Amino acid sequence: MSTFLYRLGRFAYRRKWPVIGAWLAVLLVTCGAALGLMKPFSSSTTIPGTEAQRALDVMEKEFPSGDGVTGQIVFRTPDGQKVTTRDAAKTIAGLARDIGRVPGVAAVTAPSVSAGTVTADGRTGIVQVAFDTDKADEIKDSTKQDVEKAVAEARAAGLTVELGGDAFQPAIKVLSAMEAVGVLIALGLLIFIFRNLRGALIPVATALVGVAIGVMSLMTATSVITMDSTSIILAVMLGLAVGIDYALFIVSRHQTQVMAGMDPEESAGLATGTAGGAVVFAGATVVIALSALAIVNIPFLTVMGVGAAATVVVSVLVAITLLPAMLGLLGSGIATSTVPVLRRSVQRKRHQGHPGLGQRWASLTARSRWLVMITCVVGLGIMAAPAADLRLGLGGETDPQSSAGRAQALVDESFGPGYSGTLVVLAQGENHASVMAAATDIATQVKNLPEVSTVSPAVPASSGNAAIINITPTGGPESEGTKNLLSEIRAMRGDIEQRTGTTLNVTGETAVNIDVADKLSSALPLYCLVVMGLALVLLVIVFRSIAVPLKAALGFMLSVGSSLGAVVAVFQWGWLSDLLGITQTGPVLSFLPMLLVGILFGLAMDYEVFLVSRMREEYKHGARPTDAMVRGFGHSSQVVTTAAIIMIAIFGSFIFAELQVIKGMGFALAIGVLLDAFVVRMTLVPAVMAALGHKAWWLPRALQWLPEVDIEGERLTQLHTAPHQLEPQLPPQPAAAAAGHSLGME
Repeated sequence: MSTFLYRLGRFAYRRKWPVIGAWLAVLLVTCGAALGLMKPFSSSTTIPGTEAQRALDVMEKEFPSGDGVTGQIVFRTPDGQKVTTRDAAKTIAGLARDIGRVPGVAAVTAPSVSAGTVTADGRTGIVQVAFDTDKADEIKDSTKQDVEKAVAEARAAGLTVELGGDAFQPAIKVLSAMEAVGVLIALGLLIFIFRNLRGALIPVATALVGVAIGVMSLMTATSVITMDSTSIILAVMLGLAVGIDYALFIVSRHQTQVMAGMDPEESAGLATGTAGGAVVFAGATVVIALSALAIVNIPFLTVMGVGAAATVVVSVLVAITLLPAMLGLLGSGIATSTVPVLRRSVQRKRHQGHPGLGQRWASLTARSRWLVMITCVVGLGIMAAPAADLRLGLGGETDPQSSAGRAQALVDESFGPGYSGTLVVLAQGENHASVMAAATDIATQVKNLPEVSTVSPAVPASSGNAAIINITPTGGPESEGTKNLLSEIRAMRGDIEQRTGTTLNVTGETAVNIDVADKLSSALPLYCLVVMGLALVLLVIVFRSIAVPLKAALGFMLSVGSSLGAVVAVFQWGWLSDLLGITQTGPVLSFLPMLLVGILFGLAMDYEVFLVSRMREEYKHGARPTDAMVRGFGHSSQVVTTAAIIMIAIFGSFIFAELQVIKGMGFALAIGVLLDAFVVRMTLVPAVMAALGHKAWWLPRALQWLPEVDIEGERLTQLHTAPHQLEPQLPPQPAAAAAGHSLGME
């Protein structure tokens, strides 16, 4: 593969304008397709086949509703007044009448005690508004403005009125200017590393092209598949991070070679064949880990994983084709700078001849190996402790400062938190009498449970073969009490089903969300097993070792555990919530742990390979184990450090997004990369390698048949250049700072 990539890199460099033109054409085509074929995003998080979803599908047939999307107008009367008070009653009736006349409104239901939309004290009520469209984003702006005008008149009359429900959710910006901060930080780091403004712009530019093509392709795919906006955000987040990092690996190798006197075209081909090979391996690892999300058979998670994986594939293709073409625009200018300050810095960079910080750090960890290992393991273990309290859920995204958020707060305060978390029991049978008997029996038994607030009378379907009862819990939709109540209801139905010959199922939005969270929780161990198995097999083949893969897998477990612990502490317990702008705490988003495992696995294995492969190369060339570790670490540590900081900056910038789900993803990935790169790979790995010595590279005789995998094109380098050609023209130094992934700054 290295030879193929070498030829591809030289071709792209030599034919730069056709290659650049081809990628621009692809970008224009995908943009045009997205604009013409894109469909609205869906927020569905259902899992076909779960009990709650099956019952919900039956309910839609047995209890059809002609109404579209609904909204709630929640009002509260002033102190001393009730809904029935003359002035308040007149205002509320006028509000309902005016809204009913608004074009686009299908039906308005006034508040009533019998319907449960007026509180016991008579001060708070809910007007239900049904629109003539099924989707909130299809409601015309003029319709919403007319509704808000009617509400304003009610407020002027002295009522507290807020708009809530699905129809009145505030528009949330999926992307904001804050995400650009991460890109600017990455650009600043690249300028510092390359000492070349034009060279620093190339990785950012190619990453943006890759992300644009990937995202436009996903938007086009919404014409045939259901997709959540979170899938797009994940693709942007991951595409930017890996796109810049992959370009960094190749450009740094290319710059080092050109500074050492190599012809730019030959250098571009060699950098693509060597560092590009590592990029292909890294990208394949991430793609496999994300695509493996499909094995848990959860549709929306599969779409998220495959969508992000597709964007990573585009980023890899851009790195090995468009990037060499862009380097062709610079020619030998990659080794210098037109900016005076940077030009002087480049000259200093050429004349550094002392051991780098990476080597000194590796030597320090080797001398204090046992202390380092104990400190890292204990520290990560302490950080992982909160993960024992991990609770999963599918929380709402309502901004508490918006009218919808204030409406929900009024409902929770006045009607109880369970009002918005109703459970629905669906009874099905062959005749009306048995169905009603079953529904009545289950209602009687459920009414006595401590977690139940109210139970509605049974409502039969027109077919006579089904009936439903609504159960209002005392706790909120994601409280432990509501989850326990769902389990209790399902446990007590067996006797009733046998006695009446019917089937009882519990459904409703709350039950569906709980089932989704449970399914994801049960699928997480299987997914982790697959990922860990993949890691072990992959690294055994790459490093021809048993100890190195085991060490990498255990380090990955520490990274994931401590990252989840940090997520629980911040998003569930509320630590540092004010600092990070987190307005709501509660259960962790149910699919976040699985996404974290998949993405962090790919990145962790990348860093492991970039670091340890150079150690193995030094060991194969005859260096003692500790010396091989120090030299290998020195060659690759700086580029890995820079790559990790860029990843943290990109992921961290999403912490300030408006959506809670995006905040959680950004924080989890940023803290995950921070801990895995700097604690596990840059600190724990060199200490463990020093402690293992020769045992790190032991391979049982039974596995000696495994092939030699040359990820970074070592043989290609030997064929196309002599070692001395890549050495700085300076007095010798302990470890060649320009070899492999080094930037010549050791």
